Amino acid sequence: MKRIRYQKVKRMTTFMRLNHWVVAICMVAAVITGLYIGHPYYQTLISEPAAQKFVMAWNRWIHFYAAIIFDVSSIVIAYLYFFSRFDRPIKKLIPTAKNIKEFFAVLLNLITLNRVKKFDSSHEDSFHVVYFTIFHLLLVWMLLTGLQLYVHGLESGLSSIGSWWPALLHFFTDWTIPVTGGTLMDVRISHHATMYWILAWIMFHIYYVVWRTIFWQEGDISIVIGGYKFKKS
Repeated sequence: MKRIRYQKVKRMTTFMRLNHWVVAICMVAAVITGLYIGHPYYQTLISEPAAQKFVMAWNRWIHFYAAIIFDVSSIVIAYLYFFSRFDRPIKKLIPTAKNIKEFFAVLLNLITLNRVKKFDSSHEDSFHVVYFTIFHLLLVWMLLTGLQLYVHGLESGLSSIGSWWPALLHFFTDWTIPVTGGTLMDVRISHHATMYWILAWIMFHIYYVVWRTIFWQEGDISIVIGGYKFKKS
């Protein structure tokens, strides 16, 4: 029987892993507080009337700053897509014959439960890069619609840092109103619905990583913890 040898392959830097877990924690915080802002589901659990009035304020504060972290993360990820010295995902997004072939090879491998595997799984593949790109696009849409809902609350056109901030937000996000249907409620519905698309994305992401770990037997689940996986040689 042929003995299988493994080669250790680095897949994520320390910064990439840190960014991943920060985004994950912020995602949990944003979902919990976002659902509360839309429907205060645990307001009745607070018996002290004086404290109840501050619950919404704290939820909005946490939600807003989680969104700011998403903002920063999205900008950093966009930069790394093009200029990372470790790995540039943009190379896998270019629709070359090689990338298209790899994309469908990975997809076929997933559909056939690992019965057809004709690609190198030691590096980031085109399917996974496209899948993560969809996630970041959903995040960008969430941020734009969320900022539109936020700036709508600044009815006076002023903020604690001046009028330039609301004006800037209006400039970049007012277009989301006609795109979603013409009213602020349409923006709110789109913002809320996108959350469920993101949650569905996360569920498949977790499933896919566990699936790869079991079927490929290359330790893929350890990438986001230690930064490494193993390549069969």
